[in-house]
Amino acid sequence: RSRLGWGLVADIHATSYELRLGIMESKAERIGVDIPSKVKEFLAHRITSNVRELEGALNRVVAHATLVGREISLETCQDVLHDILRANDRRVTIEEIQKKVAEHFNIRIADMHSARRARAIARPRQVAMYLAKQLTSRSLPEIGRKFGGRDHTTVMHAVKKVEELRQADVTFCEDVDLLRRMLEG
Repeated sequence: RSRLGWGLVADIHATSYELRLGIMESKAERIGVDIPSKVKEFLAHRITSNVRELEGALNRVVAHATLVGREISLETCQDVLHDILRANDRRVTIEEIQKKVAEHFNIRIADMHSARRARAIARPRQVAMYLAKQLTSRSLPEIGRKFGGRDHTTVMHAVKKVEELRQADVTFCEDVDLLRRMLEG
């Protein structure tokens, strides 16, 4: 028998968002730095590969802010970590967005392309267009074409409508945020 056969077998799972956020909070407390919750949430959402990379990213942000004399903010975080964040960006396709939104709102993917205007169909379609605008580098006309040949102004209207609803309805905002997190990784 080989010595490797005597080893411990451990099942290792990816960390959850809540665990990553907890790690960020304990690390910030341990190093004695006040880090805004928006920054911790942002890092916990965006750096999902492993805990070492997450802690390293936090160390980079804190070191940069200390050396340059800037306060730790979301903008500072994005500036300092642009290389890591770009590497962690998962390329989401419009088709993936349509599928995930259709599943979430319990409609058919074909409804994303249809001309139906019932709110139960139109609202999820608008959410999918909004997410396509936020998560892909596709132009508005390209997004419109993926939704049954719609015009770019329809996509603009959908984005505006979803932004308004996010401000007015907390539950709707949470739904959209949940979908975004699921799509981002």
